[in-house]
Amino acid sequence: MKKLIGIALSVLLFGCSDSVSNSRGVYLLLDTSGTYTKELDKAQQIINYLLGTLDPGDSLVVARIDSGSFSEKDIIAKATFDSRPSVANAQKRAFAGKVDQFMKSIKGSAYTDISGGLLQAVEFMNEAGVGKKYALIFSDLKEELPEGFVRDFDLTLDGFSVIALNVTKLRSDNVNPQEYLSRLEDWKVKVRQGGGEWRVINDLDREDILNIS
Repeated sequence: MKKLIGIALSVLLFGCSDSVSNSRGVYLLLDTSGTYTKELDKAQQIINYLLGTLDPGDSLVVARIDSGSFSEKDIIAKATFDSRPSVANAQKRAFAGKVDQFMKSIKGSAYTDISGGLLQAVEFMNEAGVGKKYALIFSDLKEELPEGFVRDFDLTLDGFSVIALNVTKLRSDNVNPQEYLSRLEDWKVKVRQGGGEWRVINDLDREDILNIS
């Protein structure tokens, strides 16, 4: 009897472990500063792709990057999709509705706390216990902080794939292209030093190149 109970527990434990390791968590950060808000219609293409791609047990969060982004108040929509197709479809419709409502009422922020948003994404995904963790940053990657805000910390990104999307060039980048290249390099170094993988995708016509698998 004890042996049978032991076998049953092993099956349950390994089953749970396998379920967690195969689940995916995607945390999408949307830059809402300045003129970048004009780019956010492209972000909806990405969100629609993710809603059509993610499976039962996977999690999706969309949050805004604003002046102080290390806060759950900036989460626009979040869901872990149910195993029942009818429930999962309802979740995805509700999710898309919340995003659409946000896009229609969006107000631009004065500053861009990308580091705070990324830290919030890391904490959220680690607590969710997903197996494969993705942090997507839809931004020009120009971080500007309010006076007094401190973001001088190391990120712990073990197990994370960080993907920068639609990294548009600023007017100053046209004057000095090295500013753009340096911005990308600085973020790549920060992510890799934290143990994460780093990619940049600017061609959004093929959402499948995200390779969220």
